[in-house]
Amino acid sequence: MTFSRYSRSLVVLAAVSLLAGCLATTSSQSGGASAAKSGADKTVDKENTRPVEKVRSTHEIALDEGIALYNKGDFNGAIKRLGTITDADKPLQLQAYKYMAFSYCVSARQALCKQQFEKALKLDPAFSLAPGEHGHPLWGPVFERAAKKSK
Repeated sequence: MTFSRYSRSLVVLAAVSLLAGCLATTSSQSGGASAAKSGADKTVDKENTRPVEKVRSTHEIALDEGIALYNKGDFNGAIKRLGTITDADKPLQLQAYKYMAFSYCVSARQALCKQQFEKALKLDPAFSLAPGEHGHPLWGPVFERAAKKSK
């Protein structure tokens, strides 16, 4: 009888341990999703090997949201969201100008598209489009005109 109670206790203890491990895995996986929504990225502290949250700036979040709106085809929403990135660091501002230019070009507002490219080129005279972006039939020629004007 004692061995039977002992065996049951071991089985219950093993089941509880397994469930606790499953819950820990589930909560750590869902923690990453909630961290992404809150604007935090999890990285690992190499010395202590513990997760450390890197808080993303409001400009980084705005850029991601603006690009997502662009990718969904909400060009006016993208322009509005990306337009809030005014005093960010240069790489973020360049990306914002580029996606605003793309949004203006695909919605048939060539003059505003060109203005965004001009702003990007003024901020960084070496600014250029990626090879796949350069040949685009809508914004490729507009970018070329803006680049020639800025020289």
